[in-house]
Amino acid sequence: MTLYLVRRLAVLIASAAVAAVAVFAFMALLPGDPAEIALGVNATPEAVAELRRQFGTDRPPVAQFLDWSGGLLQGDFGTSYVTSAPIGPQISDRLGVTAVLVLGGMVVALVLAVPLGTFAAVHHRDPLGAVVSAASQVGIAIPAFLAGILLVFVFAVRAQALPSGGYVPFADDPGEWLRGLLLPWLSLGLVQGAVLTRYVRSAVLDVMREDYLRTARAKGRGRTGALWRHGLRNASVPVVTVLGLQLATLLIGAVVVERVFVIPGLGDLLLNGVAGRDLLLVQGVVMVLVAAVLLINFVVDVAYRVLDPRLR
Repeated sequence: MTLYLVRRLAVLIASAAVAAVAVFAFMALLPGDPAEIALGVNATPEAVAELRRQFGTDRPPVAQFLDWSGGLLQGDFGTSYVTSAPIGPQISDRLGVTAVLVLGGMVVALVLAVPLGTFAAVHHRDPLGAVVSAASQVGIAIPAFLAGILLVFVFAVRAQALPSGGYVPFADDPGEWLRGLLLPWLSLGLVQGAVLTRYVRSAVLDVMREDYLRTARAKGRGRTGALWRHGLRNASVPVVTVLGLQLATLLIGAVVVERVFVIPGLGDLLLNGVAGRDLLLVQGVVMVLVAAVLLINFVVDVAYRVLDPRLR
């Protein structure tokens, strides 16, 4: 297990290095000069050259990449081209908001998917099981942003029970913080929960056909008891892999949901950076998102090995 962890860590570090090169190269290929954009169309060539020198964009790309990647290793993301403010504190402030949003959405998805998927598998020949399966198919077809708009219309506009947007820090008002995040959590969790429900149903159905589960029932355990005691852990092995992919999908979905609900997270920061052509800010946010996806995949690989003793 220790050797496996070392190998996976090496793959994680190598993947992060390749991702850093890819992100930097992609941003470097985008059209537009940050100095010209910052100064406007009436800027003189001398002023543009001076600002390029200040930004460091007049140096060779390799030197720029080494400075940027070296700063990342020290937690320094550079300085914004637009606001001249350090990028690192902006990302760290927004990262906590996005993390809470994504984790809350995943909790909602799991709370829905595990019982509903298990129910649909156990009752796959019953009408209620078919209804759950059909509902999950409908949920898969709904994008997260559309689910958010529908939830706002129902709970904020019609019922006026929850705010339609905005964000209140937990330290300022825990109650308003929770009320403000309920709809974003639901908009992310309902869609991902529908996807996970299908996988949970499929995994539980496969386990229910295994010989060891029939043996447990032959020894006197009921269907639910045998599934709870011997089946759910084995069914969770393929679901964990999908769960890691869903977390990465939630990160991408959070970019749009934050804009819909006016939540100051990484997605909102990323879109603001794109709109303002603040390429260094966009570069830093994208790298953080990529690193988060790589880290999630690493955790999923380790969890997969822990859950399945055959791999050990």
